[in-house]
Amino acid sequence: MKNLYKTFCSYIVCRQNLKEIQRQKGKDSTFPFGKNRWILKERFEESGTMSGHYFHQDLYVASQIFKHAPVKHVDIGSRTDGFVAHVAVFREIEIFDIREQTKKVKNVIFNKADLTQLPENLKNYCDSISSLHAIEHFGLGRYNDTIDYYGYLKAIANIVEILQQGGKFYFSVPIGKQRIEFNAHRVFSVSYLIELLATNFEINRFSYVNDAGDFFESVELTEAGIENNFGCWYGCGIFELTKK
Repeated sequence: MKNLYKTFCSYIVCRQNLKEIQRQKGKDSTFPFGKNRWILKERFEESGTMSGHYFHQDLYVASQIFKHAPVKHVDIGSRTDGFVAHVAVFREIEIFDIREQTKKVKNVIFNKADLTQLPENLKNYCDSISSLHAIEHFGLGRYNDTIDYYGYLKAIANIVEILQQGGKFYFSVPIGKQRIEFNAHRVFSVSYLIELLATNFEINRFSYVNDAGDFFESVELTEAGIENNFGCWYGCGIFELTKK
């Protein structure tokens, strides 16, 4: 009811504003009026989005890649209009995705591929790789991929093969109580992720975005934090890893 009242009040204000700008225009013909398009809610909103999983992970990991300046950076399935675009501002990035991409953008090299299956020519391919908010989807069919309960494990195993020894892996997935929310995504417990990643990687840094969309950079992996997934039900865990 409160939102409805605010929208109604905004409509009244917009009508008053229209009459005022029409009065100011008078007989001037520089800008004739077209069809009205009532935008009623933005007057109550903040000046853009500066929170949430994608905003923080994309900005943070792009800054880490800039700092480390790898020879060749490859990405698996991350958001093109966020993270990939950030990186492409300052360097070349090669991306792999199961979906087609027909647009050409400077500094972005696109490859269509299913990373649950590893092409032979990708072994020891690069010294830096990322997969942000992507691997939780592998094998759930959301993107027309083959149903595979172990799809996420195959993807991580193949990333190990793609990455050179000593190379960096930037990895994020939803964190919280471990579960599948079909067909959207998996949610991983922090303890499971640590155990899963420890076989092939050293954990250099762990950061996370909590349920409220706030970012916590380079936090200590304490026993209490791990046990309660840093208070997250649907947060975002961000790992900076080095291949052993």
